[in-house]
Amino acid sequence: MKNSSLLDAIVTTPSPWSIGENDSCILEPDSSMDCYTFIMSGIVLNGIGLLGILGNIISMIILSRPQMKSSINYLLIGLARVDTVLIITSILLFGLPGIYPYTGQMFTYFYVVYPHIVPVVFPLSMATQTASAYLTLTVTLERFVAVCHPLRARSLCTYGRARAYVVVIIIFSFVYNFPKVFEASVKSEWYEDKNLTVYCVRPTEFRTNDIYVNVYVHWCYLIFMYALPFGSLAVLNAAIYKQVRKANMERQRLSRLQRREIGLATMLLFVVLVFFICNLLPLVNNIIESFHFNMDQTTKVHFIKTSNLLVTLNSSVNFIIYVIFGEKFKRLFLRLFCSHGFFSPTGRDSPDGATTNDDSLVSNGDRQSLRLYRQSTSISRNGTSIRMNGSDRRNGRVRMPSPGPCVYYPANRRKKDISNVTYTTQTSVPASEWEQANSNTTTF
Repeated sequence: MKNSSLLDAIVTTPSPWSIGENDSCILEPDSSMDCYTFIMSGIVLNGIGLLGILGNIISMIILSRPQMKSSINYLLIGLARVDTVLIITSILLFGLPGIYPYTGQMFTYFYVVYPHIVPVVFPLSMATQTASAYLTLTVTLERFVAVCHPLRARSLCTYGRARAYVVVIIIFSFVYNFPKVFEASVKSEWYEDKNLTVYCVRPTEFRTNDIYVNVYVHWCYLIFMYALPFGSLAVLNAAIYKQVRKANMERQRLSRLQRREIGLATMLLFVVLVFFICNLLPLVNNIIESFHFNMDQTTKVHFIKTSNLLVTLNSSVNFIIYVIFGEKFKRLFLRLFCSHGFFSPTGRDSPDGATTNDDSLVSNGDRQSLRLYRQSTSISRNGTSIRMNGSDRRNGRVRMPSPGPCVYYPANRRKKDISNVTYTTQTSVPASEWEQANSNTTTF
């Protein structure tokens, strides 16, 4: 969804929001343009948008689970919320209006409802697009700190800081896009022969001011929406990719926590890659407008429709990336929404997290414990086993300590009765400096 192109699509001929040659609100028919708009916006955009809303809602449910609480997951929840609002505004501004010109359906929405909501929905859509870009940048920055500067992650990548980042980004997005509230106006026309009043969107005098258009609409948008976030994302992800590649070459020597951080960084690299791909065409459109390159009207409208579709797609596919690359995210999704299949009501994949310590979204099935082992002593006398700092007191059986933190029902191991007293002690092994530094920054 673009800045100037979005409103230009509202006020440029020929489009569903066009000004005709006689400055009439009635749409001038264009069969080829109407067909393209109907396919790209009326069918594809609406379909992708509805699926994207569903995927984002599921993502928010899973990431909000108690065992998923972490700084980066809170950022991803904020990103999912912003993307959901962005998809809704995209459907209202492009998807639903794309149906009428080709099919003749939804006349009331096209000529009555839509023109009245544009002055409000348009600034909201631009604010959510800004927030989505900078939340993606913040997620990347968090991964950069966790992977490239792990000793600083414990103090910088906290849950409280993540909440503050989301609030600051949302406030900045609305403040930056506030002038767009004054860009659109609604014009009404009465058609006596049809006894009908229709409405259409018109740019205000404020929107047509040359200084405002050149400075704010074109150059500020190019800098704050593309140059700054794109450049930062490119630099940060290059550093992350270098570290991930180096870590994969030494994977056998990595701890479980290190492998988890690297796996999560890899997943977020794909999130950023999709962001780059889907925003490339809108960037090209904005450059064309900023430098006033000539382009025929049909090609320009095709570019605008395709750009809006790509931005909607970008806000809709993160759920799929999480399922593919997030091991624990996938387990919780299957457990919460597909529990009647291959998963029993109880077991290792319990979504409640009451008995699991695997808080990584990309654990890849590695279940070695990150916790410090507590000292424990088992005493066996004449067939009687007593666990000194536990609660197990059984006759004839000794319950051995589990090597992992997530074994819910370990098998009881029988031991031969012995007459002498036997002591078994498990001493604590301190975690490495890398693991201690990142103990509070794990995610999926």
